[in-house]
Amino acid sequence: MREGPEGSQIMKICIKNGRIIDPQSGMDGVGDVCINGALIESIGQSNGAFAADLTVDAQTHWVLPGLVDLSVRVMEPGLEHEGMLASEMLACVAGGVTSLVCPPDTDPTLDEPGLVEMLKFRADQLQLSRLFPLGALTKSLAGETLSEMLALTQAGCVGFSQADQVVKDTHVLQRAFTYASTFGYTVWLHPSDYYLGRGVAASGALALRMGLSTVPAASETISLNTIMALMRGSGARVHLSRLSSSHGVELVKAAKAEGLPLTCDVSINSLHLSEMDMGYFDSRARVTPALRQSKDRDALRLGLLNGVIDALVSDHNPVPGDLKTLPFAQSTPGASGVELLLSLTYKWCKEMGFDEVQGLQVVTSKPGSILNQALTLHQEHTPNFAPGELKVGALADICIFDPHETWSVSPSELKSQGKHTPFDFEMSGSAMTGRVKKTFVKGRLVYSD
Repeated sequence: MREGPEGSQIMKICIKNGRIIDPQSGMDGVGDVCINGALIESIGQSNGAFAADLTVDAQTHWVLPGLVDLSVRVMEPGLEHEGMLASEMLACVAGGVTSLVCPPDTDPTLDEPGLVEMLKFRADQLQLSRLFPLGALTKSLAGETLSEMLALTQAGCVGFSQADQVVKDTHVLQRAFTYASTFGYTVWLHPSDYYLGRGVAASGALALRMGLSTVPAASETISLNTIMALMRGSGARVHLSRLSSSHGVELVKAAKAEGLPLTCDVSINSLHLSEMDMGYFDSRARVTPALRQSKDRDALRLGLLNGVIDALVSDHNPVPGDLKTLPFAQSTPGASGVELLLSLTYKWCKEMGFDEVQGLQVVTSKPGSILNQALTLHQEHTPNFAPGELKVGALADICIFDPHETWSVSPSELKSQGKHTPFDFEMSGSAMTGRVKKTFVKGRLVYSD
């Protein structure tokens, strides 16, 4: 160990004997990863000249790029008094997530540069995952007045979003697209119609029998058609957050074939669950978007497999216990998921019979590319930062994953303060396979199981 700038200590770490997987390059083989300070010095077989201060034996484990999650709520600003930022950032590294994008629906909303700067400063002080905030597309997310996008970008926002709020006035959305296109900003939207999207369950026979207000698939497709029409007129780049229907997948496929600058993601909830998982009004399965029919889930799984859908997200939204114990329709939608992202990605790969090296792209290099493009456009790019990749000379954001360990998801197992998830063993009846053992950010060991 030697002294770095301003007396900081530089550590040399060797991760030995792991199965090294880099989905971006296709690398897949057993070897060592040597870290010198914040950077990866070598990948493959280490030589005797590398004198490690710390050696980590990763035999039987996978050595992966740190995950990139494009939808994580950290609950600050708003719940500083509960220490939510610290707990949720810890949950991120416990899930192997080293870079995360957070929506702007905080309290207060991320529509002021000072709030963005404060959030980034507090996250940096924790020295856990890297946090990249989205700014509010409209002030207070009210859908009426455009936010100060330039000032928010200068404060550190990587794009602009309405979170789960809908812009009712299409003229306002058109102006937002035009402005964003002029400056190269990306607009992040969850496709939902203002009037049709107010229900609590997906339309269908089950919701009808349960007497729940419904959200038809048309809520998503009407919104998608509007978004795509505005993209054609403005040239704006759009990222669609949390696609949920089979018809939505078809529309995105057609838009990409047309050449529209469009990317999209799907949540772990919609990828693995259907309306049947609501059980007897179990509020742990009340999420946004609402869980749809099995045919929709199957279309989403296939869309992610064939590349129509670019990324898989945790849609981590920790809801306090008292807001989840209300009747289903009155409970707050949301579930904790960032600690389950990699395990559920592995589950999807196995169930689809898909090669892990390619399958892991949806939580590493593909969302990393979406994030990296935003960073480049906003001049926020950090030298040597390669989100979702393992390569020599890059910052050492790495997670070590045990694909063999089985564990039961329960409130006591979660680092997040949000203890509710539809993947709870009590609710799902099945154990999770695969668990993150260690996470490194900039060459620092920030989590160890």
